[in-house]
Amino acid sequence: MPEEILRNIYRIQVPLPKNPLRVLNSYLIRGKDRSLLIDTGFKQPECRQALFGALRKLNVNRDTLDVFGTHIHSDHIGLAPEVVGHGRSIYLGKGDFHWAASEESNLYWEIMDRRFLVEGFPMEELEPLVHLNPARNYGPTLDLPNYQVVRGGDTFEIGGHLLEVVEAPGHTPGMVCLWMPEEAVMFTADHILFDITPNITMWPNMENALGTYLESLKKFRKFVVKKSLPGHREEGDYYGRIDELLLHHDRRVGETEKIVRLSPGMTTYEIAGRMTWAIKAKNWQGFPVIQKWFAVGEALSHLDYLISLGKLERRVEIGVHHYYPLP
Repeated sequence: MPEEILRNIYRIQVPLPKNPLRVLNSYLIRGKDRSLLIDTGFKQPECRQALFGALRKLNVNRDTLDVFGTHIHSDHIGLAPEVVGHGRSIYLGKGDFHWAASEESNLYWEIMDRRFLVEGFPMEELEPLVHLNPARNYGPTLDLPNYQVVRGGDTFEIGGHLLEVVEAPGHTPGMVCLWMPEEAVMFTADHILFDITPNITMWPNMENALGTYLESLKKFRKFVVKKSLPGHREEGDYYGRIDELLLHHDRRVGETEKIVRLSPGMTTYEIAGRMTWAIKAKNWQGFPVIQKWFAVGEALSHLDYLISLGKLERRVEIGVHHYYPLP
């Protein structure tokens, strides 16, 4: 059931079946001549039923509906091409807009597969992910004329509200949030989540994803925010959560460095197996393979960050990356 949380702004909870995120928070900003839907859910029947049902209950005129994708992940824009009104736009941040072409998306997966193999991810575990990874199977139709790029400072005026685009690269290269200065409201997307931690992994078009994310977090402290609306689950203490996320990654960076110093020469896959994860599994071998993929990606972002700080080095040994401490 859609919930009006501010004047002309509704939260629609879209279920994410068999996914630990559980629910996506889609937000509708309804205006007389134009409406804007922030994020959509996977391209899955359950998501489609919930989202389209909510839009019908709200009597949304689809001919006036644009979609604002906070980022390229499939749980956020999987249904965008089906929801957007005829001749209307799907907005994406400039760093993610690059991947809205099918040719570039295919290249992305080729690059990611090669990189994960080089980081020690076993081929026999990587191959099933072609069919198991929701990012590959529940994403949007690409190559549409509807996709439009937005940049920091761009504005929308809808439903009596002024919304400003704020760039927040890190979780993806082109993550964008929306800021309502008059109401002091921030749509934080997956940049700031309150009871789970955003996954930070490597991207072909973003060097040092973790370092980029940490700088984006610090930038968000300057906003005077009274209400924050995240992409998943519940809202919380905006400034307190920024501090918690910075501390979390500081600890993770320390843990990652310690693992490498105690056992030099491991691959990212091996390092990830020794890190602490909030996953219900007895050991690394018992991890669901899709969770291993996310864990290795996150471990890699921490290793890249430590290399940027001059604390570790990456060596290629028989075609595989191994990590060693520097003095």
